[in-house]
Amino acid sequence: MPTEKKISSASDCINSMVEGSELKKVRSNSRIYHRYFLLDADMQSLRWEPSKKDSEKAKIDIKSIKEVRTGKNTDIFRSNGISDQISEDCAFSVIYGENYESLDLVANSADVANIWVTGLRYLISYGKHTLDMLESSQDNMRTSWVSQMFSEIDVDNLGHITLCNAVQCIRNLNPGLKTSKIELKFKELHKSKDKAGTEVTKEEFIEVFHELCTRPEIYFLLVQFSSNKEFLDTKDLMMFLEAEQGVAHINEEISLEIIHKYEPSKEGQEKGWLSIDGFTNYLMSPDCYIFDPEHKKVCQDMKQPLSHYFINSSHNTYLIEDQFRGPSDITGYIRALKMGCRSVELDVWDGPDNEPVIYTGHTMTSQIVFRSVIDIINKYAFFASEYPLILCLENHCSIKQQKVMVQHMKKLLGDKLYTTSPNVEESYLPSPDVLKGKILIKAKKLSSNCSGVEGDVTDEDEGAEMSQRMGKENVEQPNNVPVKRFQLCKELSELVSICKSVQFKEFQVSFQVQKYWEVCSFNEVLASKYANENPGDFVNYNKRFLARVFPSPMRIDSSNMNPQDFWKCGCQIVAMNFQTPGLMMDLNIGWFRQNGNCGYVLRPAIMREEVSFFSANTKDSVPGVSPQLLHIKIISGQNFPKPKGSGAKGDVVDPYVYVEIHGIPADCAEQRTKTVHQNGDAPIFDESFEFQINLPELAMVRFVVLDDDYIGDEFIGQYTIPFECLQTGYRHVPLQSLTGEVLAHASLFVHVAITNRRGGGKPHKRGLSVRKGKKSREYASLRTLWIKTVDEVFKNAQPPIRDATDLRENMQNAVVSFKELCGLSSVANLMQCMLAVSPRFLGPDNTPLVVLNLSEQYPTMELQGIVPEVLKKIVTTYDMMIQSLKALIENADAVYEKIVHCQKAAMEFHEHLHSIGTKEGLKERKLQKAVESFTWNITILKGQADLLKYAKNETLENLKQIHFAAVSCGLNKPGTENADVQKPRRSLEVIPEKANDETGE
Repeated sequence: MPTEKKISSASDCINSMVEGSELKKVRSNSRIYHRYFLLDADMQSLRWEPSKKDSEKAKIDIKSIKEVRTGKNTDIFRSNGISDQISEDCAFSVIYGENYESLDLVANSADVANIWVTGLRYLISYGKHTLDMLESSQDNMRTSWVSQMFSEIDVDNLGHITLCNAVQCIRNLNPGLKTSKIELKFKELHKSKDKAGTEVTKEEFIEVFHELCTRPEIYFLLVQFSSNKEFLDTKDLMMFLEAEQGVAHINEEISLEIIHKYEPSKEGQEKGWLSIDGFTNYLMSPDCYIFDPEHKKVCQDMKQPLSHYFINSSHNTYLIEDQFRGPSDITGYIRALKMGCRSVELDVWDGPDNEPVIYTGHTMTSQIVFRSVIDIINKYAFFASEYPLILCLENHCSIKQQKVMVQHMKKLLGDKLYTTSPNVEESYLPSPDVLKGKILIKAKKLSSNCSGVEGDVTDEDEGAEMSQRMGKENVEQPNNVPVKRFQLCKELSELVSICKSVQFKEFQVSFQVQKYWEVCSFNEVLASKYANENPGDFVNYNKRFLARVFPSPMRIDSSNMNPQDFWKCGCQIVAMNFQTPGLMMDLNIGWFRQNGNCGYVLRPAIMREEVSFFSANTKDSVPGVSPQLLHIKIISGQNFPKPKGSGAKGDVVDPYVYVEIHGIPADCAEQRTKTVHQNGDAPIFDESFEFQINLPELAMVRFVVLDDDYIGDEFIGQYTIPFECLQTGYRHVPLQSLTGEVLAHASLFVHVAITNRRGGGKPHKRGLSVRKGKKSREYASLRTLWIKTVDEVFKNAQPPIRDATDLRENMQNAVVSFKELCGLSSVANLMQCMLAVSPRFLGPDNTPLVVLNLSEQYPTMELQGIVPEVLKKIVTTYDMMIQSLKALIENADAVYEKIVHCQKAAMEFHEHLHSIGTKEGLKERKLQKAVESFTWNITILKGQADLLKYAKNETLENLKQIHFAAVSCGLNKPGTENADVQKPRRSLEVIPEKANDETGE
């Protein structure tokens, strides 16, 4: 089938179907047949050839088609042995006949599948009136609007306009289009008509506009939701926003506001119709960006201790190039502070004229005056965030110049300096909320028993370490750097309050003697060693104390370490070289976007709670946390620029997309699309991926666009976003350059869905569609401590844990069964299911065969006379689902209370666990193992209670979606609409792992 011409209307789809396409016909038992399918010219039947059947039997009457399903969502697709090898995006099914038989087909590309699905749906809608509708659509609202634009340019009614004016008009409407491409399209059109001259007629203007300004993927989407297949009215748009975008509290007034804001034609605005151009404008607007706008402001609890947050941190802030020979400049501080950085570094040395200077000692970096840096910090400290700023002071000055430093800081920073002495009766640092507008000094401090005006402290000199290593090839011995001592004046010591720098010895020593206001710094090599060898201890250490990790001095090019390697251990201050762009800075910048870019991100609860088990290097699911399935479809790209510095291929771009997941080791993954050759302007990818996310609160998604080149793939653009900030539905991803600037008009168009993992299925098995019966069901296991009294308490928790798992999975399995009968995949929600099944519930005269009684909490389906067996099966499966929802709602609270009771009973042993274990005869390793098992069990109990609570919330949400879908489709039994039911929240939103309420309501 020709693909040169872009599909921009139903007429294009129908014409393509009449020409025909080679499709694969899928049967049960792994049988697949290659057949040529085409639509009869009279548009009354769908035929295929060759076939063993009589030619009159190798066809389906269009009027017998009940629906067209996308994806692999029929019994034949599910049972086919090679289903895993069939692309979800290329598969579709034609459901026909009174028995709802399925013709299951696979196209050679998602684009071809979309053409058939769109064309068939159009035919089903209009039947024998299709031809009339196609002819009338030639003079539709869009064409009228484009004609009007032409007339506004053609003020003298000449019937033509200049090529220059035509190009400029189209570019004004679609700024991402290149002028050269628009000119070329007009010239090609003139050449095909053997036309001389450059004037453009109205018909030519309309044709080129349709060709260049119609995005097929958005047209296919519009047809899917449009009741008339030409535009979206207010109800169509409401349905799209509720069912697909997950927007709550939508009504016709809000739909109308969106239409008035984005519809370009006056006719559309007056009639409340959203054309393909208005729909495109809306989908490309910030309203439909992938980043959840809720996270553009501070949205996390800022009243937790400082040690409970990740803190946006800079290393060698004064450098703007590499750390051995590069220049120092105050712009480094301005850049970092404007980017929301909350921890900057000042490496201070004696300077000329009794003025301290900042640079990397023992290197060839240039110097800047300390006073000017403090002045800049004073001006920009709270430019991007009102939360506390930490100055990491690496002090190498003489006593004399230390006093000058103190004078400058007191004079310029004044009351912003936080010098309140720590409260020895407290156990944790103050919160960011308490410390708003304050500047904290992190530095060495004289011991409390030092009575003089100066004293002796250790010197941790990164520059000296680097200088030594420059002469030692391949030497990495972080523990063997000589410890020097230097004099510290009392005035400078007194500026240090709750960020006193101390040297780390070992975890067990720190747990016993380290004060909560003391901070240890770790070279990345040493931190990596602890992360790999003592991951549990590192996490527990960071629950109470601040830890700063700085890059290895061997990174003389100022390259960056991977911050995720240390965030997963709970390290709060991971210092990055802000001057060095690339993957690692993309992760850092993306990560700190999630809380209003205020520089503080609350760590996952499992990293904060005193009794919780978490190992940073886990390669499996996290105890007590529900894994999520992330479904991402990369649909298309727009206006990719040519990679910088790539001149070999001219303007040709061959793009492909990587989707990367960054997080704990169990979550790290990547997948890529195919390469689209020679199309950087509007490449269509249409590829779906699925990732299992075991710790959503620590995961990030990174989209990377590359140019496929045999010499080496070139970077085009990227976008990095925390998992928690993803908006579900159809979204645009604004791409950024290597240095973080937004690339004008360059974006990806994607679909995002997030579902809970069901039934223990592996990700590639489509998650929700994998169900386990009770016999093969996996229950959370508790560990034996070999302390009889404690083990007895945990033994009592096993029955409610099993009950909770059964309630959840019975509900989830029943929902899956209903989704499959509705012909939808695991990604769908129940609102979409009800919308999909509603046409089947209408009789020939459009009277309902089935209605929903909404008068009670649990909506029931009622038959209105005789219905086909296939509908009875749907009603039966729906009833089973409702019973499972009811069982969960009515039993969840009692089971939840039993689990919480066991958890509280076990926690009574926590404080004296060591002494109880010793009395039971446990020693050293066995005692340590018992403590670890206790923490594991408490984490499991808390997690199971939380999962049940979230399952109840999810179930209540499901009931709301059923209710509103029934009302929207007019399937509710008259007089049974319950006005008290609240609208559902975002339809595919992940239920948060931690909630503030304890009731589960």
